[in-house]
Amino acid sequence: MFLPLSWNFFVIILCTFSHWMVAKASWWSISQLSAVSTRVMCDNVPRLAGKQRQLCQNYPDIMRSIGEGAREGVRECQHRFRHNRWNCSTLQGDSSVFGKSVIKNPPSFPSFLPAGASREAAFVYAISSAGVVYAITRSCSKGELLDCACDPTKKGKSQDDQGTFDWGGCSDNIKFALDFARRFIDAPEKLERDPRALMNLHNNAAGRRAVRRKMKLECKCHGVSGACNIRTCWKAMEDFQEVGQYLKEMYDVATEVTMNRDGNGLLVSSKRHRKKPSKAHLVYFEKSPDYCSMNPETGSLGTGGRLCNRTSSGPEGCDVMCCGRGYNTMRVRQTSQCECKFQWCCSVECQQCTEVVDVHTCKDSAAEREPDIRHRPRPDQPLIDDPGFQIITHNPAGISRGTREDYENVRTRRRAMKRF
Repeated sequence: MFLPLSWNFFVIILCTFSHWMVAKASWWSISQLSAVSTRVMCDNVPRLAGKQRQLCQNYPDIMRSIGEGAREGVRECQHRFRHNRWNCSTLQGDSSVFGKSVIKNPPSFPSFLPAGASREAAFVYAISSAGVVYAITRSCSKGELLDCACDPTKKGKSQDDQGTFDWGGCSDNIKFALDFARRFIDAPEKLERDPRALMNLHNNAAGRRAVRRKMKLECKCHGVSGACNIRTCWKAMEDFQEVGQYLKEMYDVATEVTMNRDGNGLLVSSKRHRKKPSKAHLVYFEKSPDYCSMNPETGSLGTGGRLCNRTSSGPEGCDVMCCGRGYNTMRVRQTSQCECKFQWCCSVECQQCTEVVDVHTCKDSAAEREPDIRHRPRPDQPLIDDPGFQIITHNPAGISRGTREDYENVRTRRRAMKRF
């Protein structure tokens, strides 16, 4: 018997938190572990710290929330970095969820230069930690967990800058989630005394703190004719996208750190200011790779074949995304809804409009070029009858679909990754 989907992903995520790797297995295959009981399942998850295994066995319902939260963290990470060279990819054949640039250093690396101690690693740990807090808090408020419910401390009267209000409704119980997430996620890092463990602990805490920082006060007014004479309020979390945006801002201003002389703390790597880093900021030890080319050592797929914006000067622009290698232009037919009209009653009818647009994709680096990759059509080649073209359907979520050529190019590079 296979585990339900939520348990499958939980197994994946436990391995992800256990130093982001499982020997000789991909994180997809780990999801197929079967179990007849919670104890057996927890015993079969590789590389769990003793404390994590104990929590797994004692709180199986919360483990489901941990899996959901980590999955939410992955989605948000991929959304925030969708226009960057590193786009929070999950690599086929790679046992780490986000690639080797976020894995704890292997034994061959010196302890003072941990592999993967980059800004990207900092964000991954922070957003995953935040996702777990968010999911546990949400499950508490929904009454899905035996060990928590709504925040019991939000009772009686209180006040804010708009006056006095009564606590009511169901305030999100973030305190319980913060404590449980800290105990579970930080457990393996507390067993070690190295720079990377200190970095991970700091970024885990920054992620948890971000969820608490984004809590908001929601109120409902009671009064005659809509007057707000009496207010009932409760504490609620912001959408997780707001947490992700905040952590992305912290990523942009992340602080490079070093260990203090005692080896038990972090200091800002600045000749002028040798002080402790801010608790809200993400921290890292080493510079990030450029992610321009396919690199099995870092797990990078490179940017060859990635869509880019020819007119943008931002990270999604062709000059930046393609690392100066140039780009190919493909003409495609794109269909989308247009001339929409409201019909009484009650529907909206739209026409299907087709236009020809140019789609730009980054050229491969010399090391990534293979002779079996077909030549992409030139911009001046015919449009309608060329079998290399594919209609790109408009996606309301804003996710662009690549052409057949683009898709096959990515598949070719991924097959090449498997050979390493």
